[in-house]
Amino acid sequence: MPTDDSPRQGGGQAGYSGTPLLKKLGVKAEHHVAMLAAPEPLPEGLDALQGACSQLSRSLRGSARFDVIVLFADRLAELRRRFSSAAARLQPAGGLWIAWPKRSSGVATDVTEDRVREVALAEGLVDNKVCAIDAIWSGLRCVIPVANRR
Repeated sequence: MPTDDSPRQGGGQAGYSGTPLLKKLGVKAEHHVAMLAAPEPLPEGLDALQGACSQLSRSLRGSARFDVIVLFADRLAELRRRFSSAAARLQPAGGLWIAWPKRSSGVATDVTEDRVREVALAEGLVDNKVCAIDAIWSGLRCVIPVANRR
């Protein structure tokens, strides 16, 4: 699985590759994007989301399907509670990014990469990418397996 683990760079770039965060997350101009339970202030790079996609939502109200969903969670119980409804709103080829605080961030959390993966697998999704969102948040992209997409 690809990882992104080099020192942070400026200009809306998180992690180590120097790749802009929105590119890492797979956000394109025509995408419908949902950002759920995002911290304030937003991680560097996510503040550009509003102008980088065709539609940005901060909730799952309505019936729209999303190309990219970013769900922030620092508690496993909250992740479990919200995962199913977020996954159900994905476009078949969409990605559900789960963001959790890195151990090195100093933010108290019981969420880890392995726990995110367990929750995803239990809901029928698989992970295919991990990235550093910023100095505090890591992200794991979960997708519907190709064989199950309709």
